This record gives sequence, C-alpha cells and structure tokens, in this order.
Amino acid sequence: MKNTIKLVLLTVLLTAGSLFAQGQKTGYVDSEVILKQFSEAIKAQGQLDALIEQWNAQIDSMTYNLQQAYQNYQKQSGNMKEDKKLEEQQKLVQQQQVIEEYKRSKFGQGTGEIYKKQDELLKPVKEKIFKAIESVAKDEGMHFVFDKTGEILLLYADQQFDITYKVLDRLKRGK
Repeated sequence: MKNTIKLVLLTVLLTAGSLFAQGQKTGYVDSEVILKQFSEAIKAQGQLDALIEQWNAQIDSMTYNLQQAYQNYQKQSGNMKEDKKLEEQQKLVQQQQVIEEYKRSKFGQGTGEIYKKQDELLKPVKEKIFKAIESVAKDEGMHFVFDKTGEILLLYADQQFDITYKVLDRLKRGK
C-alpha cells in the first residue's frame, strides 16, 4: 500500500514537473494557515474541542467514581462473604465496561461520535474552502492547485487534464 502511495506521489510530481515545462500554471495553498485563520473553521474547531472536553470530563468523572468504588471495595472486602465479594467485583467490572463503551462510542476509530460531529461541523467549511480554491484557480488561470501541508494533495485540477478513462482503457486493453 505504501509503495502504491509513493508511486502515485512520484507520478504526480513527475506530471507536475512536465506541466511546468509545458507552461502550465500550477499553484498551492497551505491548508493549515487557512484553517487557522478562516473564522468559520476556527468556530467549528472550537465547537469540536468543547465537545471533546465535555466528553473527557465525563470520562474523568466516571473513572473517579470507579476508583472510589474500588477503594471502598478494598477497605470492606476483608469483612465480606465470598458471594458479596463476587457481587462487588462484578459491579466494578461493569463500571469499567461502561467507561470503555462510552469511550468507544465517543472516540472509537472511525465509528465514534467524534467523527460524525467532525464531518457535520467541518464539511460545510471544507466545501467553502474548496469553492474558493476553485474560484481563485480559475481567476488566476491555474490548471492545478496543491496543498503544501503534509502529504502532497491535489485540491483542484482543470478537467481538460483528466486522463483517468484513457488510463483505464489502456489497462483494459492490456497495453
């Protein structure tokens, strides 16, 4: 998978290099700067951060309650009958499971509520940013716009340079 990504990036770089040689106009943006300075992005990120803080506070509270219950169990376990010990241990395990389930529901990889909320809050912001990039690119006569933050990412491409179906056709014909 990593080799495929590297190959794609190399292809993009070589294509971009040949486009420069042909006089194609290419630009780039720094998406980090845009996200840090665009008020709607700042507001959306603030709402997301507040939600994360609220969820973390809930987790901290639940964890504190579990710790208190465990300390109480330790103090009293010496005077408990075996069936009562087992019952209290099961309650502690259930409390721990509730905490873990809460964490998964909020922060679970790809399925947590955080991802849904992030999409809900940031999708309209991203759409505005992409429209602005497209508009500026067209006004400036650019054919391609890349994001210089992190991995090389193509944000805008003039449709006349899309060779996807030509590549697919060549692959299907086995050439």
